[in-house]
Amino acid sequence: MAKGKTPIVILGLALLLLAGAWAQNPKKKSFPKSHKGCCDEVRSLKVQVANLTSILEELGRKQETDLITIVRQVMELDKQNRQQEARVTEAESKYSEINNRVEILQLQGAQSVTQTSSDVMYDCASLHAKNYRISGEYRLPKDEFLRTPELSVFCDMDTDGGGWTLIQRRRVGLTSFDRDWKQYRNGFGTIRGDFWLGNEHIFRLTQQPSTLRIEIEDWEGQTRFAEYGYFSLHNELNSYKLFLANYSGNAGDSLRYHNNTNFSTKNRDNDKCVDDCAALRKGGYWYNCCTDSNLNGVFYRRGLHTKSTDGMTWYGWHGPNYSMKRVEMKIRPHSFHR
Repeated sequence: MAKGKTPIVILGLALLLLAGAWAQNPKKKSFPKSHKGCCDEVRSLKVQVANLTSILEELGRKQETDLITIVRQVMELDKQNRQQEARVTEAESKYSEINNRVEILQLQGAQSVTQTSSDVMYDCASLHAKNYRISGEYRLPKDEFLRTPELSVFCDMDTDGGGWTLIQRRRVGLTSFDRDWKQYRNGFGTIRGDFWLGNEHIFRLTQQPSTLRIEIEDWEGQTRFAEYGYFSLHNELNSYKLFLANYSGNAGDSLRYHNNTNFSTKNRDNDKCVDDCAALRKGGYWYNCCTDSNLNGVFYRRGLHTKSTDGMTWYGWHGPNYSMKRVEMKIRPHSFHR
């Protein structure tokens, strides 16, 4: 029994001795230097990435703030620009109104000096005689001597010596000319755009011997004209019957067919045809049976004007299916001197 325990005791003593030796000289676990360096580089890179991310976020916030500031500045400048434009428009309107008043006073002053029809501001030709030589809108004052109402007219002071009073213009296409009798009698449209001066005014203006000039332009930019040495209208009781003669020009004599015809509109059929020409051609005009021209027809833009005969046609140039791009009708008295 004692012999059996001896090896165990010896083994225990040996273990104790080994433990003591280990305690006095322990072996430290070492790691490769390269592994430690790698960890330091990783940590350094992480720090740099974090710093860059922070810088980028700060730049992004600053750019957003700057963009908002710029947008606000642009909006403010746009607002100021609109306000400035509104002031300029208002100033121009006031200037135009004052200028018109001055012109009226000047014309009225000139008329008050005389009581002869030769000196009265009757039309653009009389304005031309008083040295008004710039083409544009003029307002003729009311005249008790001639019993003429106040009237805004557009004067062509350039063509063939000037002195022309426009009675019709088509160039924009936003004003419908499919109007009734009353509108054609009094006139419609805007004097600086598309308009019909009014049959009553045309009748008054042609009580003196007058010349009619018609200028037309096609969609290729070519222009032609027709001039009638004699032109006049009868009064409303006679349906503003047309009289003309003595054609000249290069557009073709496409108004002669309408000579000695009454004026017709969609609500007053005075043509010489079984058909209602004003309804078919969609305008007011001196229709015969029905047309050789239709200068108050529908304004068809390029690409549409070949599909019908109710356009702004002048048969002597482009035939019945071609609607013109621009038309002007203007008159001046035979007594005009350049």
